[in-house]
Amino acid sequence: MERALEGLRVLDATQFMAGPFCTMLLADLGADVIKVEPPTGDPTRQMAGAVGTESASFNAVNRGKRGLVLNLKAPEGRRAFTHLARSMDIVIENYRPGVMAALGLDYRALAAINPSLIYASISGYGQTGPHRAKGGFDLIAQGIAGIMSITGEPGGPPVKAGIPVTDLGAGLFALAGILAALQYRHRTGHGQQVDTSLVDAGVALSVWEATEYFSGLGVPAPMGSAHRMSAPYQAVRCADGYITLGAANDRLFRRLCELLEHPEWASEPDFVDNPHRVRNQTKLAALIENTTAHKPRNHWLAMLEANEIPCGPINDYVQVFADPQIVAREMVAETDHPVLGRIRTLGSPIKLSRTPPDVGRRAPLLGEHTEEILREFGFSASEIRSLQER
Repeated sequence: MERALEGLRVLDATQFMAGPFCTMLLADLGADVIKVEPPTGDPTRQMAGAVGTESASFNAVNRGKRGLVLNLKAPEGRRAFTHLARSMDIVIENYRPGVMAALGLDYRALAAINPSLIYASISGYGQTGPHRAKGGFDLIAQGIAGIMSITGEPGGPPVKAGIPVTDLGAGLFALAGILAALQYRHRTGHGQQVDTSLVDAGVALSVWEATEYFSGLGVPAPMGSAHRMSAPYQAVRCADGYITLGAANDRLFRRLCELLEHPEWASEPDFVDNPHRVRNQTKLAALIENTTAHKPRNHWLAMLEANEIPCGPINDYVQVFADPQIVAREMVAETDHPVLGRIRTLGSPIKLSRTPPDVGRRAPLLGEHTEEILREFGFSASEIRSLQER
């Protein structure tokens, strides 16, 4: 089946998560992604129960790619990389700013031989600014971007988001930049550099928090599961655990009050509209839980759903991957791996009617396609042997 990005060639010089996640999405959509690894491999090959140089973690963000080993510290490896870059549509790297320039493989050097090249750089802090040369990790970026200051319960210690939100966010913003650059190149023939960072991603995702601060409403603080712009919109305690509840407008709130047999709440001055409910959300949550705590989750979920009030269970990952909606949306895929056996991977959240993503291809073994790729790009058998020896 034809894929949306079929025919695009991508040279992927990324490691860990942000860069590989971006290039995996390109591969899902049909691009020919060539993953360039050092002789020791991407460090994620050693994570989560690795067998030799193979791991489920590596496969989680590198499916659908072809694998090439090149030592970019060696001049022969750099020359081979440059030769491949001549024929590429996209090069993506996530080293610290300055590293690729020191190797002679930065945007300026490669654009000189391939002016239509789109060159994406993902880093901790970005290609400019006083901290550009620092290394970046998701935990550090979440702290700098303010995410840890607003995550967790009021008065509690700093907490990071449960998923690596700045890593994944930087990868997604890089993907958006690449697709925009492709459209610009389609119109003009010109390539360009795409520059995204983990810290920028964390700040850019802080939409409500920035709005609160910019509006002069104070410095955003942790609110547990509550929302800083709507109430009630949070996790609510029941007799046997918690559910989520989103009665976040006046119509839904009045309906909720009636279902909880407290219609008088809707006319109380503290709860008369959403701004008042947000200011008094702690008081409101306590009143709601005084009622919901007396009956189990299933009772409230059934009642709320029957009355079209947004709500849901709080699933663990056993429940997530058994959820009939998630199964129906094909958010889990399986593939066979020659070392790890049958493995499961996440499906694609991008649903395209004509050119659906392909998530069923496993990640490459370390250096699996090295000779194949080099031959494809014109290297002779003797040149390939020389590279292997050196």
